[in-house]
Amino acid sequence: MYSVSDRIRKIKQPWGGYINRKEFETIIREDGVKLNENENVPPSLIGLTIDYMTRFLMGTSKEKAFRISLKGAISIKEKLNAYKFLSMIHGLDAESIIYATKLVAYDDCFRAGVLRHNPQELNPNQETIDNIMTMIKRSLSFWEEFGPIVKEGFTFTGGYTRIISSGDGDYLTKDTLWEFKVLKREFRSIHSLQLLVYYLMGKHSVYNEFDDIKKLGIYNPRLNKIYIIDICNISQETLETVSKNVIGYDLPEKEYKKLKEEYEKEFEKELNEFLYKLKEKHSSQ
Repeated sequence: MYSVSDRIRKIKQPWGGYINRKEFETIIREDGVKLNENENVPPSLIGLTIDYMTRFLMGTSKEKAFRISLKGAISIKEKLNAYKFLSMIHGLDAESIIYATKLVAYDDCFRAGVLRHNPQELNPNQETIDNIMTMIKRSLSFWEEFGPIVKEGFTFTGGYTRIISSGDGDYLTKDTLWEFKVLKREFRSIHSLQLLVYYLMGKHSVYNEFDDIKKLGIYNPRLNKIYIIDICNISQETLETVSKNVIGYDLPEKEYKKLKEEYEKEFEKELNEFLYKLKEKHSSQ
């Protein structure tokens, strides 16, 4: 029904969130570099570029690192353009950054079925390129200290429910589930809830690696900050509440039907809005 991100956006959390940011240990990493504020690429695309380029530079094949972008491009019949962009990505250089930024614009086509940003119009300025390079270097340095990675870009086969039917996590190390968040400010309760949902779904999934996970972590290469919390410090009540009310494990049939009706009404509303806009567009041409 919902993806993880769509589901948690609809959850009204307790004051401060199910896991308050203050409960996380914060580690500040210093490299003496100050990022330039004059960026000309949307933050979401910068975040994806850093994530995928970091994976590629750590040894993941280009095709695997950018697989979501490629799937998105294929879905709108722009496979040739996407693979042209991919062929221009070689390493940590300006040209690679430019074409990686163009390529990740296709992500939304796979995740949301729309192309929000035209890849051809994305031309990162020097300030943006420099910032992305710095944040990739920070990410690589982070993994040198907190790696190695056990699993990356994973789904939760066996852990999905009738409420949450899709979603994928970032990284697993031996004892920590990590999410990368390229944010200009401190992370919010929606981000910590996402991380907790991933952990609980992982525990219900077919992947044994989650049996050894003892911590949840967020790394923000923009602020160069690490946030870590021991799972044993999260109350059992919180774990049970999120498992049932957010993800839908052991959710009574009556409550599931209510959620299903709400989802169908939302879907119908969004569909009607889309069709109306499409009609308006055609009538104006």
